Amino acid sequence: MNLGECYGALAGADAVIHLAAIPVAYSHPNEVTFQNNVMSTYNILEAAAGLGIAKVVLASSESSYGIVFSKQNLAPSYLPVDEEHPQLPEDCYGLSKIVAEKAADMFHRRCGMQVVSLRIGNVITPEMYQNFPGFIHDSKPRRTILWSYVDARDIAEACRLSIETQGLGSVALNLAADDTSMDLTNRELMKAEFPEVTDIRMPLDDYRTLLSNEKAKKLLNWQPVHQ
Repeated sequence: MNLGECYGALAGADAVIHLAAIPVAYSHPNEVTFQNNVMSTYNILEAAAGLGIAKVVLASSESSYGIVFSKQNLAPSYLPVDEEHPQLPEDCYGLSKIVAEKAADMFHRRCGMQVVSLRIGNVITPEMYQNFPGFIHDSKPRRTILWSYVDARDIAEACRLSIETQGLGSVALNLAADDTSMDLTNRELMKAEFPEVTDIRMPLDDYRTLLSNEKAKKLLNWQPVHQ
């Protein structure tokens, strides 16, 4: 949507939840993905600011850390991957999410708008759980997402809480279920796929998420319940 269309669409809104985007890298030409995702988000934020809308929620992504679509087999710098982890994408999609987060920071500085950028992991809808038995014993297919997932219903709850919670400023929050999607311990998974990672800041003898969701729990009082 161009800026004028965004003004029209958002007129009269109390808050905005903006989740629309090209959702993956390499499904479209790189410049198309980057321009669509960056400019649509910028226009939403610009229109919201112009209309005096005080709160916006954006869909960012775990892809911004660079591991998901890496062609160089990028490994995590440390575990668990929290919001302070380096963002090192090689792809236009991950980069577009970083630019959107920086735009959110700018609009917060300009007018005090609260913007929550939700770094969403692998989205699972209820009917997709039937696929889990096909991969829970195989470390390789889901290695680049660190075996994480988050239920679409829990994402919706995080969006609601992001609007209702006060005083967040501009903040990025990981969203993930509490456990991985696997029936292998984290120690088994890391040994198989990322043995080079030595900076481990969590126990590995269980199944807890490697994409930390602690900040979202703390700031939003969010709890993933569908897992």
